[in-house]
Amino acid sequence: MTTPALNHLDFNLLLDLDALLREGSVVGAARRLHLSPPAMSRRLTRLREATGDPLFVPAGRGLVPTQRALALKDRVHLAIEEVRGVFAPDEVDFARLERTLTLRANDGFAGAWATRLAAAMAAEAPGIALHFMPRADNGLEALRNGTVDLDIGVQALADSEIGSEPLFHADLVGVVRENHPLFKKGKPAAVRAQDLVAWPHIATSSRGTTAGRIDASLAELGLKRRVAVVAPGFQAALVMAATSDMVAIMPRPFAQWALTHQRLRIFALPVAAPSVDVFQNWHARHQADPVHRWLREHVRANCRDSVAPSPD
Repeated sequence: MTTPALNHLDFNLLLDLDALLREGSVVGAARRLHLSPPAMSRRLTRLREATGDPLFVPAGRGLVPTQRALALKDRVHLAIEEVRGVFAPDEVDFARLERTLTLRANDGFAGAWATRLAAAMAAEAPGIALHFMPRADNGLEALRNGTVDLDIGVQALADSEIGSEPLFHADLVGVVRENHPLFKKGKPAAVRAQDLVAWPHIATSSRGTTAGRIDASLAELGLKRRVAVVAPGFQAALVMAATSDMVAIMPRPFAQWALTHQRLRIFALPVAAPSVDVFQNWHARHQADPVHRWLREHVRANCRDSVAPSPD
């Protein structure tokens, strides 16, 4: 049965509900939509009539969403994106475009490419802002609900809703400070496995784990490294390596970027270590979006132009 409110559907109700769900209050939603609080309260009344649910109920001095409201949150946001896509022009005036694009990537990627990427995009679209957020997990939900525009990581997200593209292939290398004892006079030119484990290591993990890709190869030689510190990301690991005798291991492009900023030395690992493939992933609804295509092209070009192997 169709409710009276749906006989004359006002798509502004979607914007109203989205604002209420994002702000969690009538006052906040009113501010977001440039309305007065009484006007926002009247729109909430219309939403309640349209959905047959209170949507927000009092809790202390504020309001909390009902289960129905929480269940609608992602659907409402996606519906708004779809409607905007219907009316979006095929030709985008990038010089006048104002938009925030959110990329989920680890700090190594952001450190190596964020400023270069932002500068290249700003040359065409000065109103574009890039928001980098950490890869706390590999879930798909942030891509589905539009919180993240582009996910960049070491795997292609396997899902029929997700588009993926490889960005670059990288080997793992060791990183130490420029005058590290590993390279003192009289030492072999190439680092040996027993030399590698003679020094404390910096593991890189957002979850605090100490085992890395290199440990299985060392174990085959009867060797084990001592992890002295677990860094939350590659940039922190690089700073630690530059200011201590500890050894860091990471993909070559991130280490090469750091050479221009810190006194570091890169060396080839003396044991077999899996290389990494880095991908960009996006939701299928962005496949044909001209702004999103433009974003992916810039990410691809920046990675292609700056990833090049160099001698150790």
